[in-house]
Amino acid sequence: MACLFRRAIAEQVSRVVGLPSETVAQSIRVIPVHRKHESPDFQLFVNSLLDGHSDPTSNIHEKAEKLAKKLTRDSVISEIGVARGAVTFKVNRELLTKAVLHKISQDGQSYGLNTELLSVLPKRKTIVEYSSPNIAKKFHVGHLRSTIIGNFIANLKEAVGNEVIRINYLGDWGLQFGLLGTGFSTFGCEKELEANPLQHLFDVYVKINEAAEKDDAIRSSAKEFLKKLEEGHPQVLSLWTHFRDLSIQEYAKVYKRLGVHFDDYSGESFYKEKSQEVLQLLKNKGILKTTENGTGVIDLSEGQDFSSYKAVVRSDGTSLYITRDLAAAIDRMDTYRFGEMIYVTDKSQQTHFQQMFKILEILGKDAGRCYHVPFGLVKGMKTRKGDVIFLEDVLDEARARMLQNMAAAETSKELEDPAGTAEKIGIAALIVQDFKGPLLSDYQFDWDRALQSYGDTGVFLQYTHARLNSLQALCDMGDYTDTDTSCLQEPSVISTMQHLLRYDEVVLKCLEDLQPRYLVTYLMGLGHLASVAHRTLPVKGSTPEVALARLLFFRNVQKVLGNAMKILGIMPVTNM
Repeated sequence: MACLFRRAIAEQVSRVVGLPSETVAQSIRVIPVHRKHESPDFQLFVNSLLDGHSDPTSNIHEKAEKLAKKLTRDSVISEIGVARGAVTFKVNRELLTKAVLHKISQDGQSYGLNTELLSVLPKRKTIVEYSSPNIAKKFHVGHLRSTIIGNFIANLKEAVGNEVIRINYLGDWGLQFGLLGTGFSTFGCEKELEANPLQHLFDVYVKINEAAEKDDAIRSSAKEFLKKLEEGHPQVLSLWTHFRDLSIQEYAKVYKRLGVHFDDYSGESFYKEKSQEVLQLLKNKGILKTTENGTGVIDLSEGQDFSSYKAVVRSDGTSLYITRDLAAAIDRMDTYRFGEMIYVTDKSQQTHFQQMFKILEILGKDAGRCYHVPFGLVKGMKTRKGDVIFLEDVLDEARARMLQNMAAAETSKELEDPAGTAEKIGIAALIVQDFKGPLLSDYQFDWDRALQSYGDTGVFLQYTHARLNSLQALCDMGDYTDTDTSCLQEPSVISTMQHLLRYDEVVLKCLEDLQPRYLVTYLMGLGHLASVAHRTLPVKGSTPEVALARLLFFRNVQKVLGNAMKILGIMPVTNM
């Protein structure tokens, strides 16, 4: 395991440079595997480490050479070299294989997640708010990114020991409900609502919106409905509750398909009263201003530029989206005493969160614990039905296409639940295509590219995991406790061991940037290394000792692959 080798290197270096071994260890990194030739395992960039402890007139390469000459090979370190201003270390190959495989067997799901490199990170209570669809509307495909990105961040934080609270902050308040309430009395049908709740409410919403554009009286009626809702009118409140309950039931079906869960279904409605407390707080601090038309605003600038004013309350006294968001943030600060709160929404809301965090600061709240993770748009996502609108259509399309591909593939196995397997593979394809690049970037969706079984795709990851599982099922030899791994010295094994050493570094990078692409790239590398090893290291026909060692190797590669896929939000399949 990397920490064992880092510690051995750090202890020797610390004796030479006079720095604590813990400090040195934080500067040691695993060298990425080279495709064409074997490379050293670790590197220590000396410039920052030795500042103030070496001759300032010497260049970086000279510093590295001077340090390397003072270090010695031992039972752990087999070679010491210098490359590009770094001291490089190659560890004993037999020890490398033995230590990594033993550590994976010992740690299981926690492999690479509780190392010395990650131990310096504070364990904090983390709130992740994500998905957050609008009640009474079908789950729009635009919410797919928020759902899977938020799920990844929550999984990642949880994996390294944080207490994570997953919140689905539903859009269940505001003028949209005024329109929907008004529209349901005209276009609604209780029978259709029970049969297909979200589709019917969507149809009603579209019709009333069209009508409201032509008739100001309808918009006035919608505002009156919302006012009654905020005042708690029993009949209006009952209708809203009915819409909300039906919506959550429908959303739960989609979340189940995605393997996503929440600890709290919160919503704007919970904060309609607390938002009035926020307004009172703003008044008490003398920062709530009223415009000529009666709208309540806050000046977010240093000067008096009116364009910097942010509305926080309508002229009729009803709350706005940002007021309810402020109330929710303050309430969570008081209730959860969290260490960090992460909002996952599309990039169009960047200004909203900047303004919200600024108002929290004005109110004397610790907005430094709040973060916004913005993401770009998905373009060109179409199904056979045409331009896609709803997420369920995308999931159905992914499952149908994968079933078709599986039926056409010569290597496909008879499966107990082909549709369920196809669904998991299809969702893996969607997630990997989404996670390949920087989250902030828009990207063009391509079904054919996403569902390829080769290359860097979710299908390839699932195929690799299933193939390693099948190998275990066909050749399982029982107890691996006393397996002799000294025979595992082939280049494909060593390259894979080197790659497995880097897992905690990749996790650390994901934690620093909250970007899944680093983990996706790492897993693709692991998948391709596993494929080479599978091709070059036969189990059948080998001696029992070699077969057992190779099976242990493949089993442990599968463990790390599967565990990391779960962090991404992918449910690994065992057959396909």
